[in-house]
Amino acid sequence: MLKNKLLLLPVLLWMATQAEAHQIWIEQDLQGARLYLGEFGENLRETSPGMLDKFVQPSATLLTAKGDIPAALSKRGNAFGIDGRAISGESLIAQENAYPGWERKQGDKVERHVWIPAARWISDFVARPARLTLDLVPTGKPGQFQAFYKQQALPEAKVQVLTASGWGREFVADKSGLLQLSLPWKGSYVLELKHTDKQGGERNGQAWDVGQFVTTLAFSLNQGLEALPAPPPAKPSP
Repeated sequence: MLKNKLLLLPVLLWMATQAEAHQIWIEQDLQGARLYLGEFGENLRETSPGMLDKFVQPSATLLTAKGDIPAALSKRGNAFGIDGRAISGESLIAQENAYPGWERKQGDKVERHVWIPAARWISDFVARPARLTLDLVPTGKPGQFQAFYKQQALPEAKVQVLTASGWGREFVADKSGLLQLSLPWKGSYVLELKHTDKQGGERNGQAWDVGQFVTTLAFSLNQGLEALPAPPPAKPSP
């Protein structure tokens, strides 16, 4: 039994490392909305069969002025199709709540880690309330966004601004979680926000010691400099 656990440990740590390096994001166009796992700026989209199959409990919701509407997900070759579409003033959000956790030994203590990725898509920049555990939302002012954790402003949060071409910049929020971002290009953007919680918590009835949260906010701009071409598609993980 112990031998099996020791053999399994490198696999779990590899999965953990791969997960920590990734993000999920939503894209919406005339063909509909899709949820991806991978690296947006590297044109990496994980596939099924493959790492996409580690997602066992993703959920999506359409947030409207009239209320929340659950959006069904259907697994495809390199994404989950989302049965919903956000119009002006609305958002699509998604979160994976059951990605396999892992353990790390810190001295004499074994820490239980979880990775909880989430995503939001918007079609405009009207102010929206935070809804995800870790969330990034527009404030209604041009180029301004605010970071939240558990519906509380997240001070000095770091946000990575990414485009499909691989262009990226990092910005740091003020003490109120507010960021003023530069968005010079036309086309698609993904803003990535990460936060590590070492206070402990619970996911699906199981306790964790360290929670690694990553959230993206995705949108598309019609004005700005002409977008640079995206790099060739990166090879998915086995």
